Amino acid sequence: MSVRELCTFSSLCERFSFTSTTSRVSKISTTSFSPQFPYRNSNSNLLPFFYLNSSSNLSCVEKSNLKLCRNRPKRVFRSCEREFLAQREEEEEEEVGDSDGVFDEETDYAVTDSFDIEEFEKEAKDAVREYAFSLSSELTIDVTNGQKQSGKKRRPKSSSKNIPDHLLPRVTIVGRPNVGKSALFNRLVGGNKAIVVDEPGVTRDRLYGRSFWGDHEFMVVDTGGVLTVSKSQANVMDELAITKTIGMDEIPLASREAAVARMPSMIERQATAAVEEASVIIFLVDGQAGLTAADMEIADWLRKNYSNKSIILAVNKCESPRKGIMQASEFWSLGFSPLPLSAVSGTGTGELLDVVCSELKKVEGVEIPSEEENYVPAIAIVGRPNVGKSSILNALLGEDRTIVSPISGTTRDAIDTEFTAPDGQKFRLIDTAGIRRRAAVASSGSTTEALSVNRAFRAIRRSDVVALVIEAIACITEQDCRIAERIEKEGKGCVIVVNKWDTIPNKDQKTATYYEQDVREKLRILDWAPIVYSTATTGNSVEKIIAAASMVEKERSRRLGTSILNQVIHEALAFKSPPRTRGGKRGRVYYSTQAAIRPPTFVFFVNDAKLFSETYRRYMEKQLRSDAGFSGTPIRLLWRSRRKTEKDGGRTANTSIQSPQAQRDRKILAAT
Repeated sequence: MSVRELCTFSSLCERFSFTSTTSRVSKISTTSFSPQFPYRNSNSNLLPFFYLNSSSNLSCVEKSNLKLCRNRPKRVFRSCEREFLAQREEEEEEEVGDSDGVFDEETDYAVTDSFDIEEFEKEAKDAVREYAFSLSSELTIDVTNGQKQSGKKRRPKSSSKNIPDHLLPRVTIVGRPNVGKSALFNRLVGGNKAIVVDEPGVTRDRLYGRSFWGDHEFMVVDTGGVLTVSKSQANVMDELAITKTIGMDEIPLASREAAVARMPSMIERQATAAVEEASVIIFLVDGQAGLTAADMEIADWLRKNYSNKSIILAVNKCESPRKGIMQASEFWSLGFSPLPLSAVSGTGTGELLDVVCSELKKVEGVEIPSEEENYVPAIAIVGRPNVGKSSILNALLGEDRTIVSPISGTTRDAIDTEFTAPDGQKFRLIDTAGIRRRAAVASSGSTTEALSVNRAFRAIRRSDVVALVIEAIACITEQDCRIAERIEKEGKGCVIVVNKWDTIPNKDQKTATYYEQDVREKLRILDWAPIVYSTATTGNSVEKIIAAASMVEKERSRRLGTSILNQVIHEALAFKSPPRTRGGKRGRVYYSTQAAIRPPTFVFFVNDAKLFSETYRRYMEKQLRSDAGFSGTPIRLLWRSRRKTEKDGGRTANTSIQSPQAQRDRKILAAT
């Protein structure tokens, strides 16, 4: 209960333009008085509040406290006066411009006339930008194993309207393994979205990306290498470079062999699905390797089954325009008109896009959503290998969008998929590769795995909510804690998904409670994240993941009102004041505001940020969560020291000035 509710002092407040500060005092009568000098030292028996008027009379003092003062020796009272005056002078030195200081009736913060609200808000936004820049510099995404990340220029923005992805025509790239499909995909979408390594079988799932050429906008689909049934399984395994040892120690040999045998058919099924939904098919061949039997079989397959679609034969790896014509002439026997190009250098890609756009129809009569409606939250599904990330994605979509296999490292690229929840809200689901320890990735020597982990970290950065998937039987591991630290540092909302819940034996009503306690104890950095228990293979409770992610996104995008924020901070300071230093200094909060969302970021303007220890900052964050919510999202608390040395005309602007009111109080106390 605040002092304002216990007593009234309107006449004196009007006289001094002063509002009482918050302090814990005993209940007293409602006689008018002005508690100008709150003495909040709980370890002393001094009079907690008193006011001395111009006639040097004590007003409105509780009888018990007055009797205590009468019975106290005079020298003790004099020492109390000296101690009080010393504290008053110290607080006056800490305040900036205290002679003009007022206490805002709404916020109960010491806001001075020299600092207006607009100045605070502007400085708060600058503080958020500085923090975001420093954080992005700290959280660099490294590409290991000697891979250098080329700094490519940004592509110019499309002049066309922002049409939803599902309404754009599809352009699918197909071909046998290691002909440069992913390199051409990156060239067309203008980025480094697909993993490009000089080894076959890198791409396995369908990968989508937006592209435009002139007035046309379309979706480009990258696929895995299409295999033919004429090859033996051993040759297929060698061509796809599928390992049977890495990450498969705990899998029985029979299951391992069966999973490896199914991999080629699953990759081909993904490519077939991409071809069926395409409006234009780019059949890519290798000009340096020449015409092969696999190319002829794929050409026959496309001609027989997809003759109603536009098929463009592109001959890749033709860096020289003069030699490219000679290399392309060999492929006339396939029954298509060959077009030489180079996906690496970009030679011939303009002519290819001209032919592609001539076969596409413009999307017209589409209602373009507004900027707010166009915002689609992204949910990244991350975790260690073989915890069921792809199974969760397939269970949510109700289709085999990605390949699911017990082989470790099956998913390599970050797979983006649009998803519409039952309530109509749209999400973008991102399936990622399993993240192993850095030492394990380095020791394996696999460049593909290193780039896959790189794509997973990028998916975390461009997502809004991260679904951290853990295995129920293994609970929290050291690698889970490291991924959780990355999520918290990136400032992303999080939902902890305990998958394979059916593997826990002898479950009862208390099993989930005990399990949650164990997770909270081991994963303290994400103690604010909700926990969902699911079984992806059966589809049990997977819909709760979307419901929890939707709630987290709303909390992450919520902006706290200024009055509510002030009330929360006011109560937190009243319950526990900032500790004093050995020199007697105490932190003071001048103003606080929420400067940003996603994640919620609060800026506190204080006299000295060093006076607020890490323990007290965690206490303030805990109070914000308990009183204002923000479940499932990290919150940032930025502390800005307002006392800066700024020289103006050869003198310091923040020089401590003794206020006339403090001088008057010293004279009155000395007279008593």
